[in-house]
Amino acid sequence: MWIKQEYDYNDLKENSWSGAVNTLRRIEEANKEEELMNFLEDIFYENIPSDTEVNDLLWFEPEMIYESLGITEEDENEKDEEEVTPEDLDKFAR
Repeated sequence: MWIKQEYDYNDLKENSWSGAVNTLRRIEEANKEEELMNFLEDIFYENIPSDTEVNDLLWFEPEMIYESLGITEEDENEKDEEEVTPEDLDKFAR
């Protein structure tokens, strides 16, 4: 049985696991959530993907996704230099 369901970013985040979660965190840090959703629509334009297919793309192809979204190593290095606050820890503890 197939069920077609429209996802927004929050749905995607709630239904992702393992390495895909790390990819989504970095995308959030770069404020590129909307760009990611547009990217996924372009990638899966012809086919309706399963949750596993989307998760696997996020998990195993993060560098390709970051490059497509314009997220660079510099973005990551800048984030590393910022002080981590208790709010940051709460934000990603979920």
